[in-house]
Amino acid sequence: MISFWRSQATSLISSAADFGVYGFLFYLLVVNYVVASAIGNISGAILSFYLGRNWSFKSQDGNVSTQAIKYGITSMASAGINSAGIYLLTENTILHPTYSKVIIALLVGITFNFFMFRYFVFKK
Repeated sequence: MISFWRSQATSLISSAADFGVYGFLFYLLVVNYVVASAIGNISGAILSFYLGRNWSFKSQDGNVSTQAIKYGITSMASAGINSAGIYLLTENTILHPTYSKVIIALLVGITFNFFMFRYFVFKK
């Protein structure tokens, strides 16, 4: 249970990085919201890997290369799900892309990311 709560804290921290990059790209550089979301996801994923390996799941004894490959696969899937989700929610509702991003990020983080990180990437 401790790894779940640490994972959620890691998710909040890495999501802040994700949203910071997204906001910078979308609002300041006027990058398409789907592209900005994907780049934000990748930025957050890099931070999340570091924190997940060293704090959330305390899996430093695992092979870092294997974990990085598994994490990359999981993060690419997550970025795809997030990008598709933000697109579908924004295009099929009256929600602003930023609200769609928040909703999708929460859903994907709890239902997909935690389980993939715990049982696939950082399993012991």
